[in-house]
Amino acid sequence: MQQFTVPQFIDVEDKIIGPLTTRQFLIMLGGFMIIGISYKIFDFSLFLFIGVCVFGFSGVLAFFKINGMPFHFFILNFLQTSRKPGLRVWSNAQNKQEATYEPEKINKELGIGPIPVKHVSTSRLAELSLIVDTQGAYHGGIQDKEENIKKLYDLKI
Repeated sequence: MQQFTVPQFIDVEDKIIGPLTTRQFLIMLGGFMIIGISYKIFDFSLFLFIGVCVFGFSGVLAFFKINGMPFHFFILNFLQTSRKPGLRVWSNAQNKQEATYEPEKINKELGIGPIPVKHVSTSRLAELSLIVDTQGAYHGGIQDKEENIKKLYDLKI
């Protein structure tokens, strides 16, 4: 059988230029292009302000990580969460006056009496658990209960 190498460290990005990954290089390249364009368009004081801001933002975007995930994923997750909050609260204020639930009145109108509650005794529960435990070998029944139990213990189940 042919052996294959299993890739490891798949979450680590490839380094292309020294210690920079492709993503970091492209983000820094975009930041330097914006700084270059601002040098041609604006006067020196405005260029200096814009250059420092863009350089800082692109550096944070390229190199800063929160909980091991790049900063741009953090920004995207933050924007998605702020637009659609996960907590939904139901306001019952409008429905309190509209709907009132009176089961006795509804049952009287429909002609339905009280529903009888069926109580299961402890001995019946023991019998049912024995049926389940023996996977149906014990069939139950009050008359032959002792005989079935003797059979089971004779079989040593």
